[in-house]
Parts: sequence; structure tokens; C-alpha cells
Amino acid sequence: MIPAANRLDSVQEYYFATKLREVRNLLLSGKPIINAGIGNPDLLPPKHVVPALAAALQDPSAHGYQSYLGLPELRIAMASFYKKQYQVGLDPDSEIIPLMGSKEGILHISMAFLNPGDEVLIPNPGYPTYASATKLCEATPISYDLVAEHHWMPDFEALEQLDLSKVKIMWTNYPHMPTGAAGSIQVFERLIAFAKKHHILLVNDNPYSCVGYENKISIHQVTGAKEVALELNSISKTYNMAGWRLGMLAGKAEVIKEVLKVKTNMDSGMFYGVQKGAIAALETDNSWLENQNNIYKKRRLLTMELAMSLHLQPQVQSGGLFVWCKLPDGGKDDKAFVDHLLYEHHIFIAPGSVFGSNGTGYVRFSLCVKEELIKEMIERLSKKVEA
Repeated sequence: MIPAANRLDSVQEYYFATKLREVRNLLLSGKPIINAGIGNPDLLPPKHVVPALAAALQDPSAHGYQSYLGLPELRIAMASFYKKQYQVGLDPDSEIIPLMGSKEGILHISMAFLNPGDEVLIPNPGYPTYASATKLCEATPISYDLVAEHHWMPDFEALEQLDLSKVKIMWTNYPHMPTGAAGSIQVFERLIAFAKKHHILLVNDNPYSCVGYENKISIHQVTGAKEVALELNSISKTYNMAGWRLGMLAGKAEVIKEVLKVKTNMDSGMFYGVQKGAIAALETDNSWLENQNNIYKKRRLLTMELAMSLHLQPQVQSGGLFVWCKLPDGGKDDKAFVDHLLYEHHIFIAPGSVFGSNGTGYVRFSLCVKEELIKEMIERLSKKVEA
């Protein structure tokens, strides 16, 4: 066996990649597993999206290589999305690029700016890929605490106490995953001021702001944000197109150019039909989003009922694709709780500790589960109690 690169010693296979194999094996053995662990939208994209993809396949240029920058009309649609949803102006020619999902953007940004020995501020709890991408670039992740007592917002006094001399990038994620904390413009303003003071590239990962939240926020709503900030955004979560791999990156032209140096060496452009489908999605009327959010609102209420039947303490939140819950009676072993639920009740949810040490003692339910299945989970648990 040829030895793997040393950089792989610092990362493990993504938790959900391994756990879902376990869940799949249980399904194959005949267990009636309900998967409420993954934020994989189960609803359909807007009705006009698939026809736009199908029509694009007839275009003679559809099957050739595409521009690394994406179609001009796609970048225009992305800029229009920012204007419509956030009242943020972006130059479609230089300040926004399409991504094959935000996940590739996380690695591309890391590769563009990190050298071995650099340090990166990572939210705890937070998306595990921030730390993995950092380690793959041979930089060092430095966790900063998000805790319930501060409503899952950064503690700026604690941040100022850190040695920030080697910090190159800071990852933020509001609205926040996994907790659902909405964030605010005031928090963004403090983050921008902090990044400017310490010469840090601030990157806000923003896939959930159009999913249920009354106030749709973007870090670029803050005056001067482009001087130090990039923002990732997602068509996948907003328009139920996760498998299409559709994201975007917005920021200052000079910074975007550096990311493009990596991206243009990693792929050969997004498939034409997918771009046309993305344009159709981005042009969707906001009434469609409102309807989606009403569906998620009903699911959220049912999921909170499910959580309370397990004596969990669900966090009250208005948006996002998840319900974040504290274990009962000060319990800390969230992975044991998840496994008990999986093997005793055939329900899969996510343990909070996979998102960082501050997620220990919490679990996360996905709202990407139909109402009838949430009701079935409640019924399963009630039958067990009666038995």
C-alpha cells in the first residue's frame, strides 16, 4: 500500500458518511429507519426549474465545457438574488462566482489564503468542514466558543484575549448551524470591526437565511464588509436543489480573483443545464419561499412535540432546517442517546458533539422529513411508553 499523504493524518472521514452507511445497513436488514439526521431537502424545487433544465439540454452548446465564471446571466441572477433578498448590490462581473456547492468554496478559500502554520478561527459548535479544510491546508484550527448562555453568539471579550498574531481566516455561520441562532446585523458589525482590527479574512457561510427567518441577513449588509469579508450562499438549501450542487461566493473583486486561481485548476465549469435551472430558481417569486417556510413551520412544531416526548429541551427558533435540543437532566452522552434512538426506535438524528465540544449534550433533528413521518415517530415513541 502506498502511504497516504501526511495531511490526512489530521482528518477523519466525515461523521455522516460513516454513520449513514450504518443506517443504510439497518435499512437493508429490514429495519424501518426514519432518517431525521440530515439536512437533505425532501421537497421539490420550484415547478419551472426542471423544465428550464430540460429545455437547456437541447441547446447545441449545452454539452461542452463551460466558463469557469459561469454564464453571465447566472451571475446576474445571483446578483439580483442578493438585491432582492438582502438589498445588497454586487457587481455580477467581478464580485460573485458560482460554486458547485458551498462545500467546495470552503476548501477553495482555504487553499487560496492559508499557508502551513497559519491559524483559523472556527466556531464551536459549527460545520465540521471548516476545521477539515483548515487541516488539509496544513493550517491550525482554533476554536472559539459559542454557548447557549450567549445565545450562540461570539464572545468578543474572549476573542480579544486570544493570541491572534497567526490568524488568517475566521469562519462564521449566521443563521447558525446546528443551533439555528439567527444572528443579527449588530453581530455582523462587531465581526467586521474585529476582522478589520486584526487583519483577518472573515467568511460568513450563509445557506439558511431564506429558510424560515423573518429577517434575511447577509454580512454584506454591513457598510465596508467587502473590505474584509466573503460570503458563501446556497441555492441548494433555499430552493431544494441540494443534489444539483449549487452555491455562490460573494465579495471584493480582488479577493474573488484569488479564489478563482484555485477553482479554475479544480474544475472545468458547471454543467450548462444546471446553470439554466439555477437561473430559473433564483428568479422564483418570494411567495414560493413563503409557502416553503409554512411547511417547515408545521414540521418544526411537530418536531418540537417529538423532542419533548423524549424529554429533550428544544431551542425555540424561527428558521433553518433543524431543531436543536438539549439532553434531559444534564445528560452529556449525545452519541449514546442517538444510538439508543436508532436501535430501539429506528429513528436517526444527529449527535451535537460531531459539531464540536460545545455541542456535547445536545442533539439535532432535521426538518427534511414529511409531516406523516414525524407523526409516525411520535407514535412509535408513545407505543414504547405504553408498553
